[in-house]
Amino acid sequence: MEPLVPLPLAALPELPPLALAVVGHVEVVSFVGVHHLPAAGEILHADDFCELPAGGGAVVAVQMARLTGQRIPFFTALGDDALGRRAAVELEELGLELHIAWREAPTRRGITFIDAGGERTITVIGERLMPTAADGLPWQRLAGADGVFVTATDAAGLRLARRARVLAATPRVRLPTLNAAGVSLDALIGSATDPGEAYQSGDLDPAPRLRIGTEAERGGVLNPGGRYAAVPRRGPALDAYGAGDSFAAGVTTALAAGWNLQDAISLGAHCGAACLDGRGPYASQLQLRPR
Repeated sequence: MEPLVPLPLAALPELPPLALAVVGHVEVVSFVGVHHLPAAGEILHADDFCELPAGGGAVVAVQMARLTGQRIPFFTALGDDALGRRAAVELEELGLELHIAWREAPTRRGITFIDAGGERTITVIGERLMPTAADGLPWQRLAGADGVFVTATDAAGLRLARRARVLAATPRVRLPTLNAAGVSLDALIGSATDPGEAYQSGDLDPAPRLRIGTEAERGGVLNPGGRYAAVPRRGPALDAYGAGDSFAAGVTTALAAGWNLQDAISLGAHCGAACLDGRGPYASQLQLRPR
């Protein structure tokens, strides 16, 4: 079977007004550009450096904001410290409507090295903070949502998110949590090559209606549906961080709009490809403008 080929952006439908939301985590990430990853004992000089609030939840939410031109409700948890307070300000500036569960634990950090080929290697520092159903957040907002994407919450939080018309998630929510929730996902979207996002048929009951396993420049796998191709690139990738999350944001947005599978994968593929063109997750995310 031939792989599904992404359509050009100009061939995709126009997005209708949508009510979207994200439930997930944040990490304040130091992005360090190097020629190559350091060998044992080696001292490297960085080409560039920046620090941003990132993590899967934040990246998905910002990409949704750029696709829709709307402030996206983002349900998250941050440490009640200087780093967490700064992250909140910066995320609001990126177009998010924040609903934060403040924790006594420190805000999680991350360090990512980006080599000359644009590949990234991530190290996280500290506990992953996540919002839960017990937090006093406006969870009722999710009941009227067209689409919700989840990167981190508890089983009860997933059941609250399931009140949305379309619910998608990453395997990094953790399979035991997804099974404990007992909800049916419209899409489970994650890397087919990252062990932390591994999924085999039968791992979830009920099974997701659609499983998407991404494989970077090779496209990925749809179950059901076979393979899909990546968007052809004209130049090298600058930074792979956030490309998979941007892809997930595009697919979820399209599914929430009622688009068919090819159109949804096409929008996701264009989002992922655009993210590769800048340093950090936000520098070059796809931004749609009214036609």
